[in-house]
Amino acid sequence: MTLPTLSARSHRIQPFHVMALLARARELEAHGRDIVHMEIGEPDFPTAEPVRIAGEQALTQGHTGYLPAAGLPALRAAIAGHYRSRYGLAIDPGRILITPGASGALVVALAMLADPGRNVLLPDPGYPCNRNFVELVDAVPRAVRVDAGTDYQLTPGLAADACDDRTAAMLVGSPGNPTGTLASAADLQGLAALAQRRHIGLIVDEIYHGLHYGADPAQALEHAPDATVVNSFSKYFGMTGWRLGWMVVPRDWAPVAEKLMQNLFISASTPAQYAALACFDEKALEIFESRRAAFRQRRDFLLPALRSLGFHIPGDPAGAFYLYADVSSLCDDSFAFAEDLLEQAGVAVTPGLDFERTAPQRHLRFAYTTDTSRLAEALERIRGFLAAGS
Repeated sequence: MTLPTLSARSHRIQPFHVMALLARARELEAHGRDIVHMEIGEPDFPTAEPVRIAGEQALTQGHTGYLPAAGLPALRAAIAGHYRSRYGLAIDPGRILITPGASGALVVALAMLADPGRNVLLPDPGYPCNRNFVELVDAVPRAVRVDAGTDYQLTPGLAADACDDRTAAMLVGSPGNPTGTLASAADLQGLAALAQRRHIGLIVDEIYHGLHYGADPAQALEHAPDATVVNSFSKYFGMTGWRLGWMVVPRDWAPVAEKLMQNLFISASTPAQYAALACFDEKALEIFESRRAAFRQRRDFLLPALRSLGFHIPGDPAGAFYLYADVSSLCDDSFAFAEDLLEQAGVAVTPGLDFERTAPQRHLRFAYTTDTSRLAEALERIRGFLAAGS
């Protein structure tokens, strides 16, 4: 039997290379090996109890049918309240749409902004799915090299140099994945001004907002009020498996986004939306803040320890839960290094190949999504691995 030819798009979209390492790690665990997981960007904390209870109550009360595509009105209002209490911003709930994770929001944002054949500027390194989302709408991802000199953020100058008549949008993340760095207020203002001059879109992914370890990060809706801003309940709020996010769009775009969502998703999970209402309760926020403190302790433990072993990490990453390390002084191929580290030392990390095209062989991402005792175990194993190879 001859199967139909797959679309060119399906071949252009690349897999997560780390998933092969994760599959191998699970295989090793099945054979009795102890693996320290520092590869996947998923907090190790379970869903906070107030949120879990709210989800259970939603099921018990029969909240299992479709909701409006834009989301549960009470949740949209609660998110608006979150922007008011945390950032001092008055956001019309009508601009807020509830999506199946931040991924769903990013797909909708790109579908609104990027026609086939036009290009979207993406920082390199950056979150790998972003370029695949661009491919999904038959637009062209344009990688813009960022480095320690720009704190791994897309600056207005770099974006202006990369723009051309085919540019449809820019997509940035703050805090960023894989680097954990923050976009400054000045850069957000400059990107917003560039977007206005060039009549292009600005999408800001704030999925890691709340997970910061110094001064509060600049809020895109304050400094770039016409940007499309994406967020999620997965990271700070710890609801990864519930698959729930949101987006804030310019008021006139809300009906367009809702129309796309009606066709793409119908609506996000109903029990998850009712559960998420509890995220803004005082008790739940206390839990999230205690977890943020735990992530900071992990960062402050891991960062100097990795540097002492020869991993070069510029600056002090101020958000998310990642450290992006230059390993060129330790190896010539970070993917092979990650494979050997897993097989020989039982430590799973993510190679740069997933995040960048410019110099992937130079970098590894370490996720501090496991507790400090396990991080200490990982460091001892890495130290032994490096000593054995020297």
